Amino acid sequence: MLCVLALLSAVAPLATDMYLPGLPEVSDDLGATASSVQLTITTFLAGLAIGQLVIGPLSDGIGRRRLLIGGTALCAVAGVLCATAPTVEVLVATRFLQGFSGAAGIVLARAVIADRASGTAAAKLFSVMMIIGGVAPVMAPLAGGALIGPIGWRGVFWVLTGLAVVMLVGVLLLVPETLPADRRHGAGFAALARNARYVLTNRRFLGYTLVFASGFGALFSYISQSTFVVQDLLGLSPGMFSVVFACNAAGLVGANIINTRLIGRVSPRRLLTGGVTALTAAGVLLLAVVTVGGSAQWALLGAMFCVTASIGFIFGNATALAQAQVPRAAGTGSAVMGALQFTVGAAVSPLVGIAGPDTAVPMAISILVMGVAATTALHTLARAEDGSPGAAGQPVPAQHRAAQAPEGAQAAAGVEHP
Repeated sequence: MLCVLALLSAVAPLATDMYLPGLPEVSDDLGATASSVQLTITTFLAGLAIGQLVIGPLSDGIGRRRLLIGGTALCAVAGVLCATAPTVEVLVATRFLQGFSGAAGIVLARAVIADRASGTAAAKLFSVMMIIGGVAPVMAPLAGGALIGPIGWRGVFWVLTGLAVVMLVGVLLLVPETLPADRRHGAGFAALARNARYVLTNRRFLGYTLVFASGFGALFSYISQSTFVVQDLLGLSPGMFSVVFACNAAGLVGANIINTRLIGRVSPRRLLTGGVTALTAAGVLLLAVVTVGGSAQWALLGAMFCVTASIGFIFGNATALAQAQVPRAAGTGSAVMGALQFTVGAAVSPLVGIAGPDTAVPMAISILVMGVAATTALHTLARAEDGSPGAAGQPVPAQHRAAQAPEGAQAAAGVEHP
């Protein structure tokens, strides 16, 4: 089931980054301007954000499985429509549909794990999922570059359609309903509003979510500019760029593996603190190298490796700690996390290239800003408080989880509702 959830979580980077190398070909094939072709990326990301904000809260009211099946099936249909689009206008519209439907996998994968586990168990599960799916944002551009030549941009969409079908089969066979009827809140507007208020007024949830989004912003800063840094600034070949990308992906996955092994002996919050501290230090090192050390090849490559490796201690732990704060609205919490995640990623991507391809300074500044933002959120909004269940990442006692649940779930747990 974790493998299926990890693949569902990888929809966004796969459907975005695999497609990027084919943008010039799309423009030529459809007779469209560069700006209109770039709009297909914008509408996909907009669909992704809106879809999470709709599907996540809705799943708290009607359950996860039906929405997961429907969203994944619609994502496969959208892939076919993208692959056969006759005009750029049709492609823009179908890309929005692909993003909206693909959002189901991203937002509900987190909610399913949050339904099943809490505390250190959830942190370990999220970390294992990140090992499987966390490499997708780094490797997807390489896969897209390899596929565009032999099969073209339409072929890439057929590949994405095939992946969506694999996801659908996996969901049907391996992902059960994880939200029992007695824990659902109804799908009406009043219930959705209560869940939104419950999530958005939880200080520690917002703090951990900002840490998560800041880590994602740092990763996107690296992904968006690294190809120019490695090839234009350092003068390495495209083949060597692939090697560098692969090494940094290995650092990200390796850090997740180490994080998984440490959970149980070290609290998720302490591991998260270490990851955030390492990210900030790596940002300082990277900025020092690009401003003082110029383009010292090995120093710059080493600093970028430190950035990606530190993020391996952030994603799984921050996700588990954030979701632990909102146990009775996991879908809504996951939606807020996803929407903020991709908003930050979309914001930093154009900024890191603002000074052109011959400097890494904007990338280094962006990564350092993300590290500082994560540190600030962790030690202010998400600061641990003694005596607060789940505040430091320990499992929430059953009586507290029952007390936070709706009336039906409290009754099932044997808790008398006042």
